[in-house]
Formats: sequence, C-alpha cells, structure tokens
Amino acid sequence: MNVDESTVVLGLETSCDETAASVVMGGSDVLSSVINTSIEQHVPFGGVVPEIASRAHVELIAPVIAQAIEESGVADTRIDAVAATVGPGLIGALLVGVAAAKALALVWDVPFVGVNHLEAHLYAGLLEDPSLELPLVVLLVSGGHTMLIEMSAHGQYRLLGETIDDAAGEAFDKVARFLGLGYPGGPAIDREAQYGDPTAVAFPRAIPDSLNFSFSGLKTAVMNHVRKHPDSVTADIAASFQMAVVDSLVAKARRAAREVGAKGLVLGGGVAANSLLRQRWATACDEDGIQAFVPSRAMCTDNAAMIAAAGWYRLKSDGPTSLDCGAYPGLRLPLVQSYTP
Repeated sequence: MNVDESTVVLGLETSCDETAASVVMGGSDVLSSVINTSIEQHVPFGGVVPEIASRAHVELIAPVIAQAIEESGVADTRIDAVAATVGPGLIGALLVGVAAAKALALVWDVPFVGVNHLEAHLYAGLLEDPSLELPLVVLLVSGGHTMLIEMSAHGQYRLLGETIDDAAGEAFDKVARFLGLGYPGGPAIDREAQYGDPTAVAFPRAIPDSLNFSFSGLKTAVMNHVRKHPDSVTADIAASFQMAVVDSLVAKARRAAREVGAKGLVLGGGVAANSLLRQRWATACDEDGIQAFVPSRAMCTDNAAMIAAAGWYRLKSDGPTSLDCGAYPGLRLPLVQSYTP
C-alpha cells in the first residue's frame, strides 16, 4: 500500500496499566489520543499487579477505541491500518491489545502493524516536534527501562548505555515505599522533594566514567542513611535522592551527545515527568548549544499516539506485520550495532 501524509493509523497501547487508543494521520498529526489507566487499582499493592492490569484492559479496550475514533472525527472506514504494542510488557496485558488490533484489521480489511514499545517512545519526541534533526540521543527512562539510545535515522538505533540493575523509575518506587510516601513513587518523591534540601545528604553517583547507569547502590545508600539517622527529614532525603538520580541521568546524556555528535537530546518515558529532570534537561541543552526536547506530561506516560506514529513509519518501511505475530514480553529494541566508547 502507499503510505503517505494522508495515511490514517489507529494505535493501541496495553503493555502495562494504561489502556490507550489514538488516531494519527501521516505519522505526526494526532487526531485523537485517549488514555485510561487502572493505576488506582494497583495502589494498595504498591505496584502493578499483572492480572488486575489484564482484566482492566479487557473491560476498557472497546470503549477507549470507540472514544478515540469518535474524537478523531474520522469514520472507521477511513482508517488505513491498525497498530498495537507487541512488546515489551506484561504478557497478559499485551495480548489484549494485540488481539483487539488483529480483530479490527480483519474486520476492516486493513494492515496490522506490530510495534515495539521502546521504539515508539523514540517517536514520541518527533511526534510533538517534527523539526528535531537527526542524529538524536534519546534518554528513555521509566519504571522498566533506563537507556541511552542514538537515533541516527528512522529505524536505525544504537544502544549507548543502559542500567545494569534497577531502572530509575523502579528506584523511585522502592525509595518512596521505604520512606512511606506511597505508590507510584516518582510523583510521590517529586512532591515531597519540593519541601526538602537537595544538598542535605551527599548520596553517591554510580559509575561516573561510563554511559551505563546503576541505581541499586543509591537505593541502598538511602535506606542505610535513614536507618542510621532515623530523625532525618523525609523531604530532605527525597530531595537529595532525586538530585542524585537526575545528576546521573543528565550528566550521562550530555556525555553521550558529545561523543556521538548528536544535534539534540530527547527525553522520554514516565520519569520524564519529573519536574527537576525537566528543568535540568532544558538547562543542560541550552548550555551545550543543542536542541532539547522535553515531552508534554501526556507524552511521558505510555500512550497510543506514539504507537500509531511508530506504526506509520514501520508500515512505510517494512509493510504489514503477519497476523501470526504474537506478544513478546521481553522484546528488545532492534539495534544496528553495538557502541564502543
């Protein structure tokens, strides 16, 4: 099929606790974006419960799709392809979106496109700011991933660095739980840190001479400090911990951009909603004289607009995905080569 600026893609995202649908035209024109989350159902458990997430997707997927199509202003007969996240993510959750997308593709007799969730996050930046020039360095930072990726062309990615233990978002959740701040930990730490002194405790910044990340030791340092100093002010601990995480993320991203000659730095993933990270990211890029992209908070969380955008590019380059395609919870980002500093 001819994929161009008039091609309309319906995207579905169900990799974790967000049930999302979006209609995007031409890979960048978002006609609608609907997100419904089951996060409140997971709060009592301090994390996402896979079975609860899957059941929520089953209940929400049809009304979310209907709402996205209605808000887009286009008839379902105008939709040219259906894209869905096939991985990585929770297997039960993924299967709901994949099954729904295949069913719609069959009913409408249009192509199905399987989308890598990590690749879709790379397109979130281009979706909101198509003027971004390649090559770019993208920091994908969430509860499950902390990765520095060079995007030299569409579909051309190189992994520059990643976490060797906890992802940044995972560390936020664990520290917030330890401090009694609740779940999800990222927003809880961010709120508490507003009232604290980020210089109160000099927490460590791990492996400073590498583009890889490590947050497990930092998490342990927080716990050890509080146990030794039970009278510590929680806001000061939260602010100092947050500063240590942001320092590491920004410093390594700047170094990566210099080493590969990137024209811009793009922030993506759930942790990109952190207020200190957003502020420091923009300041760092301004100081280094390169383009900065800080996503809207709606684009930080998992959403289907980025799935539809990535699906449009994949449809254009690779064509439709076979309906034999399954769901792949451990799916990796397709890399063109390894990186050697």
